[in-house]
Amino acid sequence: MKRIVVAAKAGADQPWLADAAADIAEEMGAEVAVVSMDGMELEALSTVPRGAVAESAEQAAAKMAERIGARGIHATPHHRAGPVVRGVLVFAEEQEADLVIAGATSRGRVARRFLGNVTTRLIERSRRPVLVITPPHEPSA
Repeated sequence: MKRIVVAAKAGADQPWLADAAADIAEEMGAEVAVVSMDGMELEALSTVPRGAVAESAEQAAAKMAERIGARGIHATPHHRAGPVVRGVLVFAEEQEADLVIAGATSRGRVARRFLGNVTTRLIERSRRPVLVITPPHEPSA
């Protein structure tokens, strides 16, 4: 069975990622499992209640799965609690994914240095192939 896991970023609208994942799934004849993590490791240290963050993750996964599904691809949404990188990798293992797809974000060098880069860590730690899709660039004015 061919299976793709797409990592949807909680709180983000990524139609370009959904469209790319649908194209690849169609080409491979694969099913898609969309996962979004709430990213919370220690709720006690967070200024936002877990429920709000979980709802954001749930909505991101549902929206992406819906967009992929509109293309006739079987896509199921999932949201999980916990850290993003570890959570996506565990989910991909559970799904026996043939491919993990993630979107690149466009943070500056300083922000990446302090905040880290999820896609880079996914690539470094995954035992499964990871494809990173970059957002389309807006034409300059």
